[in-house]
Amino acid sequence: MVGASSYYASPLCDWLVVACMSAGGNRLAHQSDTRSSRLAYRRRLLKTCSAVSPHGSAGIQALVSSCNNNALSSLFQSNKFTYFNPKQRRLNQASTSGQVTLEMEKEAIVNKKPPLESRRVVVTGMGVETPLGHDPHTFYDNLLQGISGISQIENFDCSQFPTRIAGEIKNFSTEGWVAPKLSKRMDKFMLYLLTAGKKALADGGVTEDVMAEFDKSKCGVLIGSAMGGMKVFYDALEALKISYRKMNPFCVPFATTNMGSAMLALDLEWMGPNYSISTACATGNFCILNAANHIIRGEADVMLCGGSDSVIIPIGLGGFVACRALSEKNDDPTKASRPWDSNRDGFVMGEGAGVLLLEELEHAKKRGATIYAEFLGGSFTSDAYHITEPRPDGAGVILCIEKALANAGISKEDINYINAHATSTPAGDLKEYQALAYCFGQNPELRINSTKSMIGHLLGASGAVEAVATIQAIKTGWVHPNINLENPDKAVDTKLLVGLKKERLDIKAALSNSFGFGGHNSSIIFAPYK
Repeated sequence: MVGASSYYASPLCDWLVVACMSAGGNRLAHQSDTRSSRLAYRRRLLKTCSAVSPHGSAGIQALVSSCNNNALSSLFQSNKFTYFNPKQRRLNQASTSGQVTLEMEKEAIVNKKPPLESRRVVVTGMGVETPLGHDPHTFYDNLLQGISGISQIENFDCSQFPTRIAGEIKNFSTEGWVAPKLSKRMDKFMLYLLTAGKKALADGGVTEDVMAEFDKSKCGVLIGSAMGGMKVFYDALEALKISYRKMNPFCVPFATTNMGSAMLALDLEWMGPNYSISTACATGNFCILNAANHIIRGEADVMLCGGSDSVIIPIGLGGFVACRALSEKNDDPTKASRPWDSNRDGFVMGEGAGVLLLEELEHAKKRGATIYAEFLGGSFTSDAYHITEPRPDGAGVILCIEKALANAGISKEDINYINAHATSTPAGDLKEYQALAYCFGQNPELRINSTKSMIGHLLGASGAVEAVATIQAIKTGWVHPNINLENPDKAVDTKLLVGLKKERLDIKAALSNSFGFGGHNSSIIFAPYK
């Protein structure tokens, strides 16, 4: 027993324990020593251990004999613990207090936990800030009427830019939603996020009394942004030209993409999952799917999720102009965004936020919530092809759609409405259409439209705002038109596309796509709650 105690007291031998317990050392083997050199190295190790802990020599010899020598060689040639993964570090820490066996037993128990029972996710509230309205009902009514929210930019002088139009929010107020002091300091993307988030709660009937009944440790916020607080950051750079003393002390936290979710959670005192995701223009969908997964796994009962962006400022407009991505149809702004039309010449920037209130079904039923739709599932993939261009063969999008269907547990025939990403770019619209036709072209009931024809491209907020439009289509039984589709691209079959007027549709299941620079693909699926 004396030898055993001394053995555990040796830090060097603690490392040996970890090395031997971690996957047999195979992953650490990088050496091709001869047999003689390995034996010589083993003797040096044994000598070192004996010097540190003389009473534990026999135990160490047995230990070393059972280890992979290459693993020990790789480990001790480094002065850093670069080979330890988090689990190995926990085992190492446990061994110093003689608790290695106990830790392993605990992990074994955790791994034997039965799977969680199936938890369904439903939408019980929605909030938006868009160029076509500040609540889901006004927003969707304007979409059904085919009204465009694209206009001349008024926020700054853009007369020297080749693009001078955008889906700009003209009348926005934080009154009653955000404290005046914060309203003056925060970037617009955060203000849009906070107001849309609180409106989603109000729309979902979550009053103070209802909130008091929530387990706040299982309430989370996951609202992302593609660009974050660019205006706050831009202003800080301008101030820095004079002196760092002129910089806004909040410029760093209020420029980061996570801070919108953080501020909303802080305001609501929600202590569940709280972070943001930034995957360019696919951000909203990524956040919605990840939020739903938190509920499905039992990590949350309630999640506010979506996206927000506001970059209609000189640096934002200039950056996209430099990419040659924007439409230059300045003379008639309402005609500029025209997905699938042969005269499309680029997308139109927009701004705003969309937030969904997701709940676990039984949680929603218990409080008597109105259920707008059910979230069935979704998926992500990467094109792994180009920074901005879509993959020519559409393989990334097709794979994303097929994985989303599998995750939702439905067939292609069940989808009869698609809110497409279609941004009004020459390559992007066509590649997405071809992928959709490949996956769903045999469905005679299929209808496809693009919300961006009327509000432009809201970047990181687009997926979330379009999810609201998708859910509204399920609720109302009407799908909005594709305005400006006056001269369809010859490669597009208009039989699948919604025309210039709204159409009646009894939606079985609806898919909403969002894709982003970098090859980020995302598809999410909603259906009527039954």
